[in-house]
Amino acid sequence: MSDPLRFGVIGAGAIAINAALEHLSKEDVRDKAIITAICDPVPGRAKILAEKYKVPAAYLTVEELLADPNVDAVTICSPIGLHYQHGMAAIAAGKHVHFNKTMATTLAECNDLIEAAKKKNVKIVASPGQMLRPFHRRQRRLVASGALGIPIWASVGCAMSHYHTAEKVRSSQGPAGAINPEWYYKKPGGGPLYDGAVYGLHSLTGLMGPVKRVVAMSGLVIKEREFEGKRIKCEMDDNTFAILDFGNSFFACLTAAVLGNFNEGYLPTIFGTKGTIRGTTFIPRLEGKGNAMFGDNGEPQNLALEGDHLPHVSGVHLTMKEQHVFEDMMQLVDWVKKGIPSIVTAEHARHVIEIIEAIYKSAETGTVQTITTTYTPLPPEACME
Repeated sequence: MSDPLRFGVIGAGAIAINAALEHLSKEDVRDKAIITAICDPVPGRAKILAEKYKVPAAYLTVEELLADPNVDAVTICSPIGLHYQHGMAAIAAGKHVHFNKTMATTLAECNDLIEAAKKKNVKIVASPGQMLRPFHRRQRRLVASGALGIPIWASVGCAMSHYHTAEKVRSSQGPAGAINPEWYYKKPGGGPLYDGAVYGLHSLTGLMGPVKRVVAMSGLVIKEREFEGKRIKCEMDDNTFAILDFGNSFFACLTAAVLGNFNEGYLPTIFGTKGTIRGTTFIPRLEGKGNAMFGDNGEPQNLALEGDHLPHVSGVHLTMKEQHVFEDMMQLVDWVKKGIPSIVTAEHARHVIEIIEAIYKSAETGTVQTITTTYTPLPPEACME
């Protein structure tokens, strides 16, 4: 039990470099987790990164990596559309699995993964673990205490713009040479819902509970993109708007677009009769005064406090990219090595993925979609500091 958890990295793209390889190669985690293998189908890429980060084994195929007896668990860093296939293979090989967002693209795939993991007695942590953030846990306590009053409506969204075509790590001058972002604009698994809006959906459902119904419109605005002189023909919708029904006449507006957002980053805004959660801030509303929508004239409470960080993020990791992915991987480490179950559950991820799938179905059919899954939000006592 004192030995570090040995990770295999499936896929040697941007997230593998910025999250798995950069963070897990640091000396301060080597007693807890190490990377022992990496694979990628692009000839030479895994080998280049294995040499740079001192990883013992580099493979071309997932099958070779999963056959390596020095791999206890995997972090799946391949394109989202391949997560189901790679996850099922890893589970069949008896490996514990960390899924970068999202775990899969459909409810049926999620059900298969969860059932297979139970049968093989392996553990799944499915990013993003938004409710690990200290300010979200404080917000959850406020919601449970009734500080918001009656929830009225919420908004959450993202705008991806040209993020992936402009990532420096993907450049020809990057550590592994050019990493083509084409899959972000293809089916399945591309588009801003799976890539960006998933964060806000995990936050909003983490704070307010599961969604019951969805209705949406969606379409494609940017037909072509460019990466290092190569044209990319886009397939996946990049402009999606949805209404989420949480029950009790509490509704949320979700946007996943090319440009534009009226929230603070990916964080939700939630309006209630007694106050507003806006990003990391809670704004109480003084009865009968101010703007009822934004809670003006109440004293704002910034719930993101100085010194806050994710549970395992300290030291050099505080200065690095993709801290949340590192945290989720360490959640798997603690679960496997210490028997501490993670709140970054496959069941929460499944619920969010069903919402995303239902949004696309609603946009295609013009009908309201009923969400069939649920999950249990954190009880307030689990959010105490």
